[in-house]
Amino acid sequence: MANQEDFRLEWHGDIVVVTPASNIESMNWDLIEQAAEVIMAPLQNQDVPVVVVDLSEVGYFGSVFLALLLRCHKYVKSRGGELVLCGASEMATELLRITALDTLWAIYDTREEALDAVT
Repeated sequence: MANQEDFRLEWHGDIVVVTPASNIESMNWDLIEQAAEVIMAPLQNQDVPVVVVDLSEVGYFGSVFLALLLRCHKYVKSRGGELVLCGASEMATELLRITALDTLWAIYDTREEALDAVT
């Protein structure tokens, strides 16, 4: 079962910062649905959800985590909101570039830059 330990959620005004744990890549495919619900449940009360995903604790991730990000992105976009990334490692940044997902999400070096950009 996906739980809060897999993700830290912090509120900055109306913006939620999601920090995945470093073991995110060991998460099973069948937990993606639950994990997405854990992240998106608090957004249901937001008129326009804004999500900053802080990747600073994650060295590497693959298709499972990308599927989770895409699911969250789709939900946030459907409500007129925005999802941005920050703190991606070199390897993660390269993966996002290769998959062209860096064209889907704005990627900032730091959480502060990301928060400034979405406020």
